[in-house]
Amino acid sequence: MKSKSVNKVSASENTFPDAAFRKSSMSGRFDGNSNCVEVAIVADAIGVRDSKDRTQSPLRFSRSEWIAFIKGVKAGEFDVQ
Repeated sequence: MKSKSVNKVSASENTFPDAAFRKSSMSGRFDGNSNCVEVAIVADAIGVRDSKDRTQSPLRFSRSEWIAFIKGVKAGEFDVQ
């Protein structure tokens, strides 16, 4: 799988309201640490941000990029060997 460049969302383009972000219910389940990435799905864009530093602009992905990522996760493409 070829990697694509990642576009950061600038403050003026930030279309992800705080209320749209959600954290996995698995966050903190294994190590007691609730820090995690948070994901927001708004219209045709997906935002991903670090829950420890919400002041940083989220990463922005298209729906097709996000679907390719999820398919790769499910297929084990990112498993640690």
